[in-house]
Amino acid sequence: MSTASSPSQSALQAAGPVADTLLGVTGLLVVGAAVIFLGVMALLVFAARRHEGTLHARLWVIGGGVVFPTVVLAALFAYSEWHRPTWRAVPPKDALIVGITAHMWWWEVRYRDPATGAEIATANEIRIPVGRPVYFGLGSADVIHSFWVPALGGKMDMLPGRVQHLLLQADRPGTYRGQCAEYCGEQHARMALHVVAQTPAEFDAWLAAQAKPAAPPSSSSSASSADIERGREAFFANRCNACHTVRGVSEESRLGPDLTHVGSRLYLGAGTVPNDAENLTAWVAHTQQLKSGARMPSSGERIDAATLQSIAAFLGQLK
Repeated sequence: MSTASSPSQSALQAAGPVADTLLGVTGLLVVGAAVIFLGVMALLVFAARRHEGTLHARLWVIGGGVVFPTVVLAALFAYSEWHRPTWRAVPPKDALIVGITAHMWWWEVRYRDPATGAEIATANEIRIPVGRPVYFGLGSADVIHSFWVPALGGKMDMLPGRVQHLLLQADRPGTYRGQCAEYCGEQHARMALHVVAQTPAEFDAWLAAQAKPAAPPSSSSSASSADIERGREAFFANRCNACHTVRGVSEESRLGPDLTHVGSRLYLGAGTVPNDAENLTAWVAHTQQLKSGARMPSSGERIDAATLQSIAAFLGQLK
């Protein structure tokens, strides 16, 4: 099973029915292209060894230039249509519905709490249950982006002012890396996301935890309750809450990623660095060095090191 340290981002390692179908079509294209290439090379050798002129030139033109490509392309069209995933205007009854909005350069992810119907927001990480279809509603808040998780399926463009739909499914647990597949600006290469496929029981437990507001500050293995409380106070004093929501702690703001349970995520900055105490402190202090052009400013020059560590401790225990 893929882990957080080695997420799969290969279309050759299909982990769902859509990706498996695409892999089969790709294999046919590769084999067919190789056979045709070898056939053309054989004809080239045959023609080069003849010296008495062109043999039945008209038949070669009609057969090789008209009939053969027509038959091959028609067969390929029929094969691809037969294997094309069915587009659905509405999701299947048992599908999990996930809304994703692409921003420069991060992903806003939204679920519905099955118990209350309330919206649950997270960022840059999608968790889904194994064996259950997931119906994605895809949109963009600024420029054209493209949603692509190679191990689970093909890509879908995300257009401002429109909602696109994509139906995917994971057949086995694992962590699968996705990427924005449409150039969207300076940090396009660092606009990744991770799809974590879990057993249905694990997913239900995770979603129930995500529906809850942030837990009150408590001591952890690396920070005391007092240090975490200082971090919470510094979070407000430095106006971090102007862009980031921490449900139960601050009012809602959609300018930046929701941080209610940021400590439970695998990565920071849309896949830029792994999420641990050291990287969390570095991310707050040196955002522009790690991801230049991001809308979050670096705080290392105006906030002292001890306060930065307290803010990181506060954010790290939000799980």
